[in-house]
Amino acid sequence: MATKVQEDRAVQLALQALKLVEIGKAEDGALALREAVSLAPANSQVKAAFASIQSDDTNEVLLKLCERFSKDNNVEAGKEALSYLASRGHGVPREIGEQSIDLVVRQTSIEDAGLRDSLVANLLQHCFGARIYLAERLRGSVTTAFKEIFEIGDNSANGIASVVLDPAAWLSEATRKKNIEDVFQLLMAKFMESGHDHNGRALKGIAKLLVSDAGKVHLLMDEESFDAILSSLDNRLPAEIRSQATLGTAKYLEISKERGHDQLTKFITMRVTRHTDDDLVAAFSAAASVFPLVPTIASTLFLSEGFVPSLASTLETETKSREVEQAALEMLNAACIDSGCREAIAKHCLRWLHLILRTGQDSRQGEAAVIVAKVKGVGTLDVRSSKIEDPNRGVTDVLPLFEKLLLKGSDTDRQTSVEGLAFASTDPTIKEAIVKNKELLKRLTSIPAETGSKVTVGPKSNTASEDPLVLTTAFGTLSILDNLTRFLPGISEEQKRLSQLKAYSNASTEAKPNPLDDDFHVSLRGVRVLEAKGVPYMINVEKLSKPKGLLPTSLALIARILFSLSKEAPNRGKLVQQGAVSLLKQIYDTANMEEQGRRTAAHALARILISVDPALVTKDFAGSIVAKVVTLLDDANAEDSDGPRDLLPKFEALLALTNLASNPSLRAGEQIVKYASDKVEDLLLSNNPLIQRGATELVCNLMAFPIGLEKFADGSKAADRRLHILLALADVEDDATRRAAGGALAMATEFPDVVKSILGRERGIKILLGLCGDNDLGCVHRGVVCVTNVAGTEGEIGIKACEAVKAQNGAEVLKGVVMGAQDLNVKGCAVDALKLLNGR
Repeated sequence: MATKVQEDRAVQLALQALKLVEIGKAEDGALALREAVSLAPANSQVKAAFASIQSDDTNEVLLKLCERFSKDNNVEAGKEALSYLASRGHGVPREIGEQSIDLVVRQTSIEDAGLRDSLVANLLQHCFGARIYLAERLRGSVTTAFKEIFEIGDNSANGIASVVLDPAAWLSEATRKKNIEDVFQLLMAKFMESGHDHNGRALKGIAKLLVSDAGKVHLLMDEESFDAILSSLDNRLPAEIRSQATLGTAKYLEISKERGHDQLTKFITMRVTRHTDDDLVAAFSAAASVFPLVPTIASTLFLSEGFVPSLASTLETETKSREVEQAALEMLNAACIDSGCREAIAKHCLRWLHLILRTGQDSRQGEAAVIVAKVKGVGTLDVRSSKIEDPNRGVTDVLPLFEKLLLKGSDTDRQTSVEGLAFASTDPTIKEAIVKNKELLKRLTSIPAETGSKVTVGPKSNTASEDPLVLTTAFGTLSILDNLTRFLPGISEEQKRLSQLKAYSNASTEAKPNPLDDDFHVSLRGVRVLEAKGVPYMINVEKLSKPKGLLPTSLALIARILFSLSKEAPNRGKLVQQGAVSLLKQIYDTANMEEQGRRTAAHALARILISVDPALVTKDFAGSIVAKVVTLLDDANAEDSDGPRDLLPKFEALLALTNLASNPSLRAGEQIVKYASDKVEDLLLSNNPLIQRGATELVCNLMAFPIGLEKFADGSKAADRRLHILLALADVEDDATRRAAGGALAMATEFPDVVKSILGRERGIKILLGLCGDNDLGCVHRGVVCVTNVAGTEGEIGIKACEAVKAQNGAEVLKGVVMGAQDLNVKGCAVDALKLLNGR
């Protein structure tokens, strides 16, 4: 119960809260009221204040704030209104929303135009009444309402398109569609009259309406309008303008089909024909932007008769501005997406590209190097001449260029360098040069240890969260690391013979892999990537990509890099220390991850866990890991494939699960039995001896868990069938498989039902004695333990078991073990078994 002092203080705070809300300071009022309630929740005045603030009257808070902002030019009131809308805007009654936006829109003398723009935009976003207000005004006079809202600011103008796309704000769908068309035409008019709207205000609304294509607005786009949008792709314009133009172009080309394609072709060809610098920049910029959008159309235009030769001639023989050269380079770079275009560039443009490399002093030099890397491979480039030299020629010339751009260049230079290295690093010579350049490799993987910590980026310091290059260069850097660490696929003897026959039939010499890409060199490169903190780099890229998230292709690259790094056993401990296990788990759990990427992540997890101490994996983590690794056992078609490597995921998954099951305290065995018991049982019958061995070793370790032992010892028909398989495995040629089967039987034979089942098999006792006479000491030890357990079974089953052992000359076999065994433990077990036999 509250004291009198607390009651008085609570009443004072409640009255203060009412006054604060009344003057528009809703947030401060809410804070005061919360404190009052915490001091004296049962006080009648506090309750009354709470009820008053929660009543419909308080809905006028927003209206009062907008009045003070509009009529008194009170900036604080405007900021309070924005805060109110962010937290409670969706609950504002319709009439309050209508009155509030009317106040802000009609009061044109407000000093803070930016705040007014934000307030109108937020009212339209959060308040249904505000959207009704604008819809009604557009319906009454679309031109007047559009002009009034459009001129308030960029955010308000963007709200117009949002309102006409909201069906709930309109009385009829026909009216809405008519207004969509009217607004689109008004936006186009503003766009055209403002010199192609280089502040982006109208273009943003046009792009939004085109993307939605509500009311088929693309049909309203004539050739002149589309020309204006294509002109906004000019690389000299701000990135925001070009991004909106790209968005609108992409959607228009998609929905207009041949009409848009014809308009695009005409736009580019006409400007190339005019041949002025401005026209060439516009044409090349448009081509560069549309290549990723419509590669087929763009490549057809690029490869049209005479286009590339004419382009090369123009660039080589005529003095052109740097702007034209930059636009041409961007177009050639984009054109490299198509193999035919790459061939044309290699044939006609290399001389000019070499010239840029020799004489360029700005970003053009790096751009040219990237193009050459794409079309011919950096190894074919000699920057001192226009000739194509020896494959190893040019590495020492070009790599320093990329290094210089990466270490000392601008943000654009760094992006160019990473892009170039991503293509160049497919060459084995370049791979070796990168990993031997510690400073270069370190810079490629330089990223702060934690999100938001300081990192030196080029010439200045920046924070991770502020450094856009962390994400814009991520895919390129990951591609480089993938190229550095990827092993060549293994091929079977049969595949080798087929390759030789193909080479013979084609009268050619069989291509041999570059020795710099053999397992030895790739392993060394992997070690250097680990030393350069490649794993922390990937972890932090994944962190910094949130909340948007990395694309599945980037996550798949990370999984593949970790998979390659995990091939060598010495790397696995470092991978665990650097956080690879947690990263792989996150990649696997990503919702939109492709199946192959998940499988690669699971395989990398399995490889790491083959060699790592299971104690490093927590109990909570174990179940999740087991569920992922077990998926590698599901590939039913692996054994029907051509190459033995197809079975590698299964085999390494079995090894990983066996290692996890070796630590009973981890309780991973229970999870393995839960998720994989049927799959493992099927693999015991595999035709592949390694798969069969891995499954048998896993079963042996699972016997240490009651749930695993129960599968063989509960006396059921299923358990009897499993024991039959285990006995058969104790008699195969592979020593390791016999040892594992013997170990599993040594634990299982402690139970009478198991002994009874063995006695029911014609060769059951004979197989156990066969283990005792094995050439492998491990098999002998396990066999002797089995016989000891069988002979020591109590009751009638034990008597029958001793008789069966004696009938198979078991005593003589055991005497042979006593006489020949060098291991005292084995000899002692044999002596105990003989005593049990002789005692019955």
